[in-house]
Amino acid sequence: MMDLVTSAATSSKWFQHYISSFDWEKFGHLITSRFLSLLFLTVLFFAINVVGKFILRRSFKRYLVPKSGPSNRLQTISMLTMNLFHYTVLFFWIYAILSTLGVPVGTLIAGAGIFSLALGLGAQGFVSDLVTGISILLEQQLDVGDVVQIGTIEGTVTSIGLRTTQVTSADGTLNFIPNRNITIVSNRSRNNMHALVNIPIAPTTPVEKLPDIIQAVNEKLLPQHPSVIGEPMITGVVTLPPNELVFQVSLTCKSGSQYTLQATFLTAYLKAIRQAGIQLPTHASLPGSK
Repeated sequence: MMDLVTSAATSSKWFQHYISSFDWEKFGHLITSRFLSLLFLTVLFFAINVVGKFILRRSFKRYLVPKSGPSNRLQTISMLTMNLFHYTVLFFWIYAILSTLGVPVGTLIAGAGIFSLALGLGAQGFVSDLVTGISILLEQQLDVGDVVQIGTIEGTVTSIGLRTTQVTSADGTLNFIPNRNITIVSNRSRNNMHALVNIPIAPTTPVEKLPDIIQAVNEKLLPQHPSVIGEPMITGVVTLPPNELVFQVSLTCKSGSQYTLQATFLTAYLKAIRQAGIQLPTHASLPGSK
């Protein structure tokens, strides 16, 4: 019991001696200098980030935008450049912070070679995403704003990153697609599209009267829809699965407007045909079909 009391008294004296001999002024100076250094580095890199993005944004806006207006490709490249610059500044800021705190960053980076094999295996997917993303940009397969189909996903490209591509579906679903999974891209925003208007008919429908009715509707609607290119082509009677008879009209139009035009012209055709006294079936089938 006496040994415990003696040990406690000795420890108490040692702690009091340590507190009394501790250089609080030097400690306060160290804390203050480190805090000011961290604050200065944070403000410096924040300013570099803001000024750098401002310069890049003005450069894209002033020098790289064509006379015809900004393109989706320039918007995509601008977004990727901003992201690369941001992460580069972030990396050097973290490196400077750790170095100021006395962390041996160089030793840590060199020591990471022990785990290089594991990291290499884990980074295969990331490298594949990165290489595929760069290939997509260089080959101009798609840009922000394009209407595309990637595998089973259809929608509008809202973002292209180094790892993933974001596609928003018609119902608002935001799809994140790893770039390495992008193998076949169907881009519907590069060429003019065809809006096929299928008017259901029956075998007894007087199809010889339909071209004049359709032509009259076209003369009325075409001035209201400048997205239609050229004159609509009347294909005539065709058969669609399963054994459905339709009278088909094809409209060549600008990309993105085909669905609206298809609905607008079909509604007008049906209305005009019924006003002419011609009855049309809801679902028409060939004779003998089930």
